Amino acid sequence: MTLETGRAAIGPLDIKRVMAALPHRYPMLLVDRVEELVPDRRIAAIKAVTINEHFFQGHFPGRPIMPGVLIVEALAQAAGVLAVESLGLAGSGKLVYFMAIDGAKFRVPVEPGVILRLEVEFVQKRSSVCKFAGRALIEGKLAAEANFTAMIADPPAA
Repeated sequence: MTLETGRAAIGPLDIKRVMAALPHRYPMLLVDRVEELVPDRRIAAIKAVTINEHFFQGHFPGRPIMPGVLIVEALAQAAGVLAVESLGLAGSGKLVYFMAIDGAKFRVPVEPGVILRLEVEFVQKRSSVCKFAGRALIEGKLAAEANFTAMIADPPAA
């Protein structure tokens, strides 16, 4: 499928390809798979939410719910994959840093056992700063949404 960008959609991308795009590792890697990526446009990724997640031990005992900040982080990581793949930066060591989060809304609790679909699209792209709109869905139902801005930068010097 080719859209107005003239670039073909790619996917699915397995965890190895996700890890080539992102520096995150367990327990902070929150993207398990990319279903589809249209360079310069959008991404659809998956986070399988399991009871084995470290945060469920304390959030909340007897009623495990994925923290909203981690849902937004999962959306941001999906955006990071989109940006890195769109700009051809996979394996370059470049990092995608949060700059702003706007309009975050949480509609339904995200509980263990669900597949969280992460849909993110570019809203604006400049040389090193990108704006995104993201939605997290469970079985097609909106669970959370947010707009966010990120900066692509070199990693800090060692």
